[in-house]
Amino acid sequence: MTGRSRGILIREAHFPGRAPIDAYGNGGFRFADMSHRGSILCLPSGIHGWEPADPAALTASDFERLLAEAADIEILLVGTGRELRPLGKDLRSAFKEVRISADPMSTGAAVRTYNVLLAEDRAVAAALIAVD
Repeated sequence: MTGRSRGILIREAHFPGRAPIDAYGNGGFRFADMSHRGSILCLPSGIHGWEPADPAALTASDFERLLAEAADIEILLVGTGRELRPLGKDLRSAFKEVRISADPMSTGAAVRTYNVLLAEDRAVAAALIAVD
């Protein structure tokens, strides 16, 4: 390596494994002795930073990474923020097509339910919108 500085390397936020969510709020989440600011996807491949285009109106394009792992997911918990927001018809259809049961709920309820199902070693995933 030369003496030149390479600058800051910015990588996509990713934790390679399944871990319970220890805390949420203040715009982020704590898990696996780490913290992440912003929303997250908890998938069989790990926990990924997630930035839906419009958290109030989720679409199938917001879930491309999740849909790519659909074969390993039976249950999807969608934490929609402080309040429960129903999923749109097109999004529900996209999940049904790949045999994923999607349950929207507040982010707090989704975190608690995810942790229980994860402890039971269920084929669960979660899409969690950060709350302040």
